[in-house]
Amino acid sequence: MRGGQVAARAPVIQFTNCRILRGGTLLREDLWVRGGRILDPEKLFFEERRVADEQRDCGGCILAPGFIDVQINGGFGVDFSQASEDVGSGVALVARRILSHGVTSFCPTLVTSPLEVYHKVLPQIPVKSGGPHGAGVLGVHLEGPFISWEKRGAHPEAHLRSFEADAFQDVLATYGGLDNVRIVTLAPELGHSHEVIRELTALGICVSLGHSVADLGTAEEAVQSGATFITHLFNAMLPFHHRDPGIVGLLTSDRLPAGRRIFYGMIADGIHTNPAALRIAHRAHPKGLVLVTDAVPALGLGDGRHTLGQQEVEVDGLTAYVAGTNTLSGSIAPMDTCVRHFLQATGCSVESALEAASLHPAQLLGLEKCKGTLDFGADADFVVLDDSLHVRATYISGELVWQAEEARL
Repeated sequence: MRGGQVAARAPVIQFTNCRILRGGTLLREDLWVRGGRILDPEKLFFEERRVADEQRDCGGCILAPGFIDVQINGGFGVDFSQASEDVGSGVALVARRILSHGVTSFCPTLVTSPLEVYHKVLPQIPVKSGGPHGAGVLGVHLEGPFISWEKRGAHPEAHLRSFEADAFQDVLATYGGLDNVRIVTLAPELGHSHEVIRELTALGICVSLGHSVADLGTAEEAVQSGATFITHLFNAMLPFHHRDPGIVGLLTSDRLPAGRRIFYGMIADGIHTNPAALRIAHRAHPKGLVLVTDAVPALGLGDGRHTLGQQEVEVDGLTAYVAGTNTLSGSIAPMDTCVRHFLQATGCSVESALEAASLHPAQLLGLEKCKGTLDFGADADFVVLDDSLHVRATYISGELVWQAEEARL
């Protein structure tokens, strides 16, 4: 039996009494789901002469595309940059726990690590669809080791690398392969970086600029070579200067390839970026803003000492530092918290805040036809939110995978 026939026989679920985010607007419409995808009700009525098999009252809630986190280093005691015999179980635990924060897909992120860590960990994090077991894995984000010494932040100095003469072969030797990789963060000022950017882009891997002292000209050349993302804007890069704004200047550059949009990550946790800086970035280039958590293994654990790859991290209140320093080491804010803070800090619309955590990361990864949207035919990955944007329920492929205790969906 063909897949289309199976889908046609699947039950139709109609979500009623809700506002759905579609086309940048919250619409008072029902959401129809069948076979794990968003359904066009007109075709159902006029071509199949069917009605819904089941209706679910959403109590006036918002239905938005599921959140996509393209930079998360771990959480709940799991460190993606620690080699173990069963890395997969740790990834699975995080995938399960982030459902309560509305995340339906993510990119497990490895910070700068020894070669043996890459070689052992990467094969154990395959791309995987989401479901009741947890959020889907879209591929790994490799943040380093090809980054700037001056802007290494929490990345261990001993394991930083530059590109050798045969640069792309050096990349392959460092990581041990790129099969499960979706994003690579690198510093574009490193020698041979443009060659590497072109090779990675040809493989469909997103190249992000970060942990860098690049000037604007170098950053523009990197985008011309294929780079499309900026890793946590403002953090771990040269501060904005009016004569040379550095990587930040890409947001308003007029030297980008025609039709190319640059995206940039923002950690809207109330710690990494001043609200005024969030507002400046959003007003300069709203369509490129991608909310990321940059969450560390201490996410969900509270104060104390934890790890991040080869470093010890100390959590004090809402802040994570490299132990014994004042260097920030990722975030301990989950995605739904970042969405709410971003909304409050920028004064943007609810629609814009939600799209920064869903549509924009999907567009960055070229997944906007199936993820980050509630358009007809897209995957039925969505989050149910109250008016204050607290998560009431999370759905993947039209299936309820998490629900707040007091929710009744």
